[in-house]
Amino acid sequence: MVVLNKIYTRTGDAGDTALGNNERVAKYAPRVAAYGTADELNAQVGVARLQADAETDAALMRIQNDLFDLGADLCRPEMEKDAEAEYPPLRVIQAQVDRLEAEIDVMNADLAPLRSFILPGGTPLAAHLHVCRTVARRAERLAVELAAQEPVNPAAVKYLNRLSDWFFVAARVANGGGQKDVLWVPGANR
Repeated sequence: MVVLNKIYTRTGDAGDTALGNNERVAKYAPRVAAYGTADELNAQVGVARLQADAETDAALMRIQNDLFDLGADLCRPEMEKDAEAEYPPLRVIQAQVDRLEAEIDVMNADLAPLRSFILPGGTPLAAHLHVCRTVARRAERLAVELAAQEPVNPAAVKYLNRLSDWFFVAARVANGGGQKDVLWVPGANR
C-alpha cells in the first residue's frame, strides 16, 4: 500500500531520484525519462477524459490505471530477480495488451478503411486522443531505447505500441466514426 503523507522529501534536490528498487539515478536517466513520459501520458489521458462520453471515459480510466502499472514496471529495473524480491514488482502482462487489441477490434469494426493519412483533429475529444497517441509513441520510443541498454519487460513495450494504436482508432470513433476525420492531401499547399 502506498502512503503519501508528506509530498516533498528534498531527496531529489541534487538532481537524482530513487527507482523502485531504491537505487538512486539521475533524473535524466533513460529509465526515468521512460516512466516520466508514461506519467505525462497519464495526465494527457486525464484531459481527454473531460471530453469523453461514459463508455469512453471508463475505457480511458482503465488505461490510466494501466499507465500507473506501466510506470511501476518501468521504475523497477531488476527483472531477473523479480521472483526473489521481498515485494514482487508490478509488471505489465500480456492480458493488458490483449484487452487493448480486443477493444481496438471492436472500435475499428464499424470504421471505413482509410484511403489517406488523417490530420490530428476533428472533434475536441479526437484532438486530445491524438495528443495521447503521440505521447504514447514517444513513451514507446523511450522504452525501446531503454531496452537497448538494460532489461525492460517486453510486455510493457508491446502495451505502449498497442496503446498508441488504441488512441488512433478511438480518435476516429470520436470523429463521428471517421466522418469528421481530416484527411491529409499530399502536396495540397504547393
